[in-house]
Amino acid sequence: MFNATNVLIALTIVAYLAMVVYVGFKFSRQNKDTDDFFLGGRKLGPFVTAMSAEASDMSSWLLLGLPGVAYLSGLADASWTAIGLAVGTYLNWLIVSRKIRRYSVKINAITIPEFFTKRYHDAHNILQTIAAIVIVIFFIPYTGSGFAACGKLFKSLFGVDYHMAMIIAALIIAIYTTLGGFMAASTTDFIQSIVMTIAIITVFGFGVSVAGGWSAVVDNASSLPGFLSLVKTYSPATGEASSYSFLTICSTCAWGLGYFGMPHILLRFMAARKEEELTFSRRIASVWVVISMGVAILIGVVGLGMSHVGAIETLEGSASETVLVKIATLLSQNNALCAIIAGVILAGVLAATMSTADSQLLAAASSITEDLLSSSFGIKFTAKTQMLVARISVIVISLFGMIIAWNPDSSVFKIVSFAWAGFGAAFGPVVLLALFWKRSNLQGAIAGMITGGVMIFVWKFVIAKLGGAFAIYELLPAFVIAIVVNVVVSLATKAPSDEMVREFDEVTAGK
Repeated sequence: MFNATNVLIALTIVAYLAMVVYVGFKFSRQNKDTDDFFLGGRKLGPFVTAMSAEASDMSSWLLLGLPGVAYLSGLADASWTAIGLAVGTYLNWLIVSRKIRRYSVKINAITIPEFFTKRYHDAHNILQTIAAIVIVIFFIPYTGSGFAACGKLFKSLFGVDYHMAMIIAALIIAIYTTLGGFMAASTTDFIQSIVMTIAIITVFGFGVSVAGGWSAVVDNASSLPGFLSLVKTYSPATGEASSYSFLTICSTCAWGLGYFGMPHILLRFMAARKEEELTFSRRIASVWVVISMGVAILIGVVGLGMSHVGAIETLEGSASETVLVKIATLLSQNNALCAIIAGVILAGVLAATMSTADSQLLAAASSITEDLLSSSFGIKFTAKTQMLVARISVIVISLFGMIIAWNPDSSVFKIVSFAWAGFGAAFGPVVLLALFWKRSNLQGAIAGMITGGVMIFVWKFVIAKLGGAFAIYELLPAFVIAIVVNVVVSLATKAPSDEMVREFDEVTAGK
């Protein structure tokens, strides 16, 4: 139902959406070829590199999923996830960013599958084809989770039909991504990181005030068994605490392993203007990630305190993922200025979603256009036709993402969790060994990639159901098994060619 407050919120969000579409139009003229469209001509400055990489990483789960988990079960699950991600972020920037940027320039690769193929001199494009298929398989549900988050937001705010809201949001994301390509996505990601920061800080401050102050928030959380513990977790169903084992901690921290295989983040490294600027980017990115995830977790705790005093309703199940939306809606009811501020906050939720969805669309589209159609199937395009095919690919992937997002009861956190594991296990070991192990070869990379991708499904849907020690996050065992298979197969097969070794040595030496 629309009233004066909702109209102000809606106008603020519309203004934000108009701005990102304008960015798409602005950069559409700069895309001369697919190198510009998919990698921006390697022109990203250090600040945009840092913030666009992290905004594209911190999808809707940062403002919806993470606070929702903290709201329901306390600090343990959310905090260990955040710790793993923070460590993974830092290590990815520290050991991977500069070397993959240098290596990709050396071999002239503009997509991750193309990097794999040229790194291992795969004349038959087998590795490139497998990598492209992995990207399409896991990015479609990942993108769908973003579209679902948009639908949930508008349904919660305005009571509009979920499906209509989801479709409109998906179309807007597809429009500016199709028009502006990588530079539009990166520039809007930078803007969106600023909006996300404003959102979480404002919501946190307002929530603490309404809940009766920080002491009241802590007192309420302390009254729930295991809620504030890092070695126990609270069960809202039973009202009791359950142990959080060391194995579970390792499993949850394993989220950090996913960073080494995230195509949309690795592409930011490859697109950096100068390798030397990545050091500054690492510092900016690492600080922002720690602060943003920390505040997001506290929003879940504060939201529970607000429910305790009756300021917002008690949220159960997947509804807990709307806690930030509920707080922003409450803020909007104070006056016109607060309604506009709430609109900016809710635009931040959209920003978190859009900043990831646009990057995923581009990565998936590049896999279809560059890796499957051009390289694997040998279809030759003119520069103009290739751009058209790239844009059509973005639209087609968006349609599949809408199909995945059609169920309004789907959990954003669970969808993201599975897709994250898929990329981490399939690509992470290959990336690390490609960059840091000279003896790694094509056969090992192929075996490791297939093993990692397959084990995600096997572990989650078969082995994990055995329970006990097997019921861990599928990324951890799949990553370990994939890297072992990669090493064993590499050692059991022919060593890399002299040319490949020389290329590796030149990159390692910084040439």
